[in-house]
Amino acid sequence: MDRGYQRDFSEHSPAMYRIMERERKAKTMLAILSEHFHKPLDKLSILDVGASTGIIDNYLADHFRHVVGIDIDQQAVDYASRANRKNNLQFVVADAMNIPFQAGEFDIVICSQVYEHVPDAYRMMDEIHRVLSEGGVCYFAATNRLKLIEPHHNLPFLSMLPKWVADFYMRVMGKGTSYYERHLTYWGLKQLVRKFEIIDFTMRTVTEPIRFGTDYMLGDGSLKSALARFLLASAYWLSPGYIWLLRKD
Repeated sequence: MDRGYQRDFSEHSPAMYRIMERERKAKTMLAILSEHFHKPLDKLSILDVGASTGIIDNYLADHFRHVVGIDIDQQAVDYASRANRKNNLQFVVADAMNIPFQAGEFDIVICSQVYEHVPDAYRMMDEIHRVLSEGGVCYFAATNRLKLIEPHHNLPFLSMLPKWVADFYMRVMGKGTSYYERHLTYWGLKQLVRKFEIIDFTMRTVTEPIRFGTDYMLGDGSLKSALARFLLASAYWLSPGYIWLLRKD
């Protein structure tokens, strides 16, 4: 690998511990998964790849049969195990590129804002495909490389730059010695998930923000919501991010 793991990601990311923010994401996941499945959710099992502190999984465990969260970050998993105790909830230190579960073991896999942190995102998606049951889905939320403000370091244009320029930019701005994350464009993301059927919820989370729990970001009927709808309709490839269900056909 040409880059290592972010084994201490939670230590430098206070957002991983913000319960309200993480539960908002979980509510959107629940709304989308409820819309997709035509059977009781409490019969379904979930694997969360990149679970971090487990706040999202703790919320989902109230609605699904069994929830397992994995992460390479030992500190985050230790916290998750201490803070979130439910009989149907489990946390494991594990590698997203070598998931320690049997083929077809899960009905749902969560992969939310994770692909850019993994040394080999293609290998991770192969593993997700392997552990999904036939007809199962991966909830895939991903940021576009062409997003103007890079979301992890809050620097303009950072994700668009060549690696050596991005590394220099990080050092000059006092954000670190190297830019670890590797985002993909819309077309790169399509290639990444090529083994799956894409069920696209991106537009619906904008046009139906109350239904899908995204109104805290957009505001139903707001100018921001109208601009987001216009962007998606006219230049979908420029969307700051995407929410897809990836179905294993």
